[in-house]
Amino acid sequence: MDGRDLVRSVKSVGSVGAAQGLRTVRAAWRRRRADAIGLPVRGPVRARVPGTVQEVEPGLGGGLVRFGRSELRIFVAVNGAVFWGWDGAAPEPSYALADRCPDPDPRAALEPDKDGGWRVVAERVTVVVSRHGAVEVLTPGGVMLRRDLPPRWWEPVGGGAACWRQRSEVPADARFFGLGGRVPGPRLRDGAYRLWNAAPGRAVGLGDGPLSLTMPVQMVVADAGTHLVFYDNSWDGTVTLREGEEGAGSGHDRAGTSELRMDGGPLRCWVMVGAPARVLLAWASLTGAPALPPGWALGHHHARGVLGDEEEVRRIVEGHREHGLPLDAVHLGVDHFDARQVFTVDRERFPKLPVLADELRREGIRLVSVVGPAVGVVPGTTVYDEGVERDAFVRDASGAVVEGVGWSGEAVFPDFTHARVRAWWGDLYTERLAQGFAGFWHSMDEPTSFTAFGEPTLPRSARHALDGRGGDHREAHNVYGLCMARAAYEGLRERAPGERPFVFSRSGWAGMQRHGGAWSGEAMTGWSGLRAALSLVLGLGLCGVPYAGPDVGGFDGEASPELYLRGLQLGSYLPFFRTRAGVCAGRGEPWESGAEVLGHARVAFVERRRLLPYFMTLAHLARRTGAPYVRPLWWSAPEERALRDCEDAFLLGDCLLVAPVLAPGVERRAVRLPRGRWYDTATERAYDGPARVWVDAPLGRIPVFARGGAVLPVSGEDGAPELEVWAPARGRTGGGPVVPDAGEGWGEPDIERYTVRWSGPRVVVEREGEDGGVEPSCPVRVRGVGTGGGQM
Repeated sequence: MDGRDLVRSVKSVGSVGAAQGLRTVRAAWRRRRADAIGLPVRGPVRARVPGTVQEVEPGLGGGLVRFGRSELRIFVAVNGAVFWGWDGAAPEPSYALADRCPDPDPRAALEPDKDGGWRVVAERVTVVVSRHGAVEVLTPGGVMLRRDLPPRWWEPVGGGAACWRQRSEVPADARFFGLGGRVPGPRLRDGAYRLWNAAPGRAVGLGDGPLSLTMPVQMVVADAGTHLVFYDNSWDGTVTLREGEEGAGSGHDRAGTSELRMDGGPLRCWVMVGAPARVLLAWASLTGAPALPPGWALGHHHARGVLGDEEEVRRIVEGHREHGLPLDAVHLGVDHFDARQVFTVDRERFPKLPVLADELRREGIRLVSVVGPAVGVVPGTTVYDEGVERDAFVRDASGAVVEGVGWSGEAVFPDFTHARVRAWWGDLYTERLAQGFAGFWHSMDEPTSFTAFGEPTLPRSARHALDGRGGDHREAHNVYGLCMARAAYEGLRERAPGERPFVFSRSGWAGMQRHGGAWSGEAMTGWSGLRAALSLVLGLGLCGVPYAGPDVGGFDGEASPELYLRGLQLGSYLPFFRTRAGVCAGRGEPWESGAEVLGHARVAFVERRRLLPYFMTLAHLARRTGAPYVRPLWWSAPEERALRDCEDAFLLGDCLLVAPVLAPGVERRAVRLPRGRWYDTATERAYDGPARVWVDAPLGRIPVFARGGAVLPVSGEDGAPELEVWAPARGRTGGGPVVPDAGEGWGEPDIERYTVRWSGPRVVVEREGEDGGVEPSCPVRVRGVGTGGGQM
């Protein structure tokens, strides 16, 4: 560790208060001293490569290939995913896997290949291992999707964790996506991307990183096909990407490259091949189905930097009601806690919080509480004393409990990599439930110090249980937020078994979708912040985290009325929709910005409320298939190069295409449409894709298109469910699934499947039944058949 975090600590003294700043300086010195003592001294290293193949041991689904200086275990699983691990690395244990590793595919076998290599042939993929240790992934037709060159290790001569490097090649036309929450994309350009969860502690823009949620998951899209690659290693590392270049028919293409360097840990990898939907289905079967949010969590949330007291909460709720703005949840920040400890309400400012929560719940509004991992070092308080008694807090290499800086000052941190500690922490949410909270917002869970610069809290030498394996913070850091979310989710399921837990986190890792969603942290207030927010949500969706979103209004600075509205319009079509106002969050509530802003804002809020049944359907489909709510335009046609490079629009499920306004002064914008018929939902004008069209984008709305033949479940004017159906092109049919859900409980509602077709001059909508088509279960409104639409 160098002194950069110490310098940031000194700079932050004035920004967070002298006392807090001095605590931060002391914590930085302690971290540096602990690492100097607890981490092995860097000495000479010895480089190693696999060598050449010596012998092979076939096994179920693959086998073991032994090289002169290493060995490679490789197999194809029953879900079609390919695993390989070097130097004895096995799929388990892993924090990414939902349960046990899937069984090998008995139909796949390891067999000899040319030039002394070996190969495994499966239904959807062929994997070739060269005699020197390169691993090549091919389509069934033999087209190369990915080639991992022989890895290289740097091993300390005196023993210890070995650094390693894996360089990969992809087709020249390939594009990179993913790596967790990234703001430069969603398409990842040439450059280095660090894999280390870190809170910048300030607003971030397109060029910043690393961010709070990183993961070594890439989706690579090329003409030859799509694949997802996951290096299951939670250590600090860097991915360096370089897109390829085609030789314009000369045959001299330059391959794209991805080079992964890790500071330690196993070299093991999963690869999934196929269409994007198939790839994410395999990913969900491996790492777990996304948690199903309660229905209210898909509505409008509001948070303030400072909420003061109960009367301030009532004022916020009354303001939304008075101005006709739907509201589903109010988020309370750290100010509602007792200043000395976490999980204890400030009784002076919130004397009757359960009563308030019950009043709001009767109005359909839930309370959400922020929770951080830092426990104040305050002897005599319940959480701290229990944690000490249970030996729950992270210790350093000498055995002393590590102290950092949290909301309440000096703080200690639970070791969430221990099952016993997770169970204890999950039980603490009993107090939150008793106060009437229905959901939980995890922050500072990287973990990070409570400073303006978001510097690290735990030294890399800090010891962790790692669920019985033992290790240090170098391995545990990136999975810390994931394990905290798991503790909360499992605790809530046990203590409120009749309700779906609502947990969303700022930090996490691969597999975090099992326990909830993600928010973007400190997204920039400026116009570039809108692009950053969209990139984060798209990128997380392609990494298997479908429920995500930014804070509308940004984090710092003063958003102009135009910027605020455009952010609100974008956010209203994203899975997690939260407006934020207060100390660090730009503008206040919508009604504080004038009548024009309020009128346009109301349109966005009401449209979100109207689309709630559609969002609920997308949530159920995500749980069953792994498909994200928000998808890139190339989702159904990754071979379309023009769509792969489009980053200013997105698909919301299969039915809608949303084209947000991401720059000031825009009143018209170009929109690229995928293949098929698309309707401008504001004018019902039809367009046939693929095409690039210009459409109006007045201040009051953003362009939204509906796919011809789409079936959207929506709320009617009276709040009752109805179907909005968009006419298919003549001679074509349409349809889609609808999942009716009351928004609570654990029942698995049946999927209703609808078909749409022309019958003479009419559009006929039928629900599939056992004996053929039956009448829809709710009213149907057909649009796109003429000016003003039609009725069914």
